[in-house]
Amino acid sequence: MDAFLKWIADNPSYAHYLVIGLACFEALVGVGLFISGALLLSVAIFLYTQQLISIEAILVLAFTGALIGDQSGYWLGRWIGPAFHTSKFAARYRRHIERTEALLRRYGWGAILIGRIIPAIRSIVPLVTGISGYNFLKYITFDLLAVGIWTLLLGLAVVSASGIFTG
Repeated sequence: MDAFLKWIADNPSYAHYLVIGLACFEALVGVGLFISGALLLSVAIFLYTQQLISIEAILVLAFTGALIGDQSGYWLGRWIGPAFHTSKFAARYRRHIERTEALLRRYGWGAILIGRIIPAIRSIVPLVTGISGYNFLKYITFDLLAVGIWTLLLGLAVVSASGIFTG
């Protein structure tokens, strides 16, 4: 880890790519199960405390990366939607899938918001939302709100934690 931190300190121009990449990857279906939001938070705190990137840039880049990741999951879900419902997996878990889709229809914006905030399901909710056929205009509206709130929480965490390391 020390080698990586030294490398990024020596190559600050890559800091922007790192923030947007981590925010995107932690939201991507499958990949997000292995890349934790804690990694993004740790890297953002390091970059901010070392004055390699401003908090404003972190927020814009994290917002952009998260939105790209979420939209990728949604559109993947829309693409595989009909085929997914006829799969063996869907047949085995039909009751759970139907309940999830019913929750999305009933509490759409709430499910999308909570799904963005909770790390364990962050990369799954956009996929299920797409699979369910949830209206895109509603999805993008609620996802923009959810990503905005998530970004503000990330910014608060970075600024708060940076005080521990610099003060």
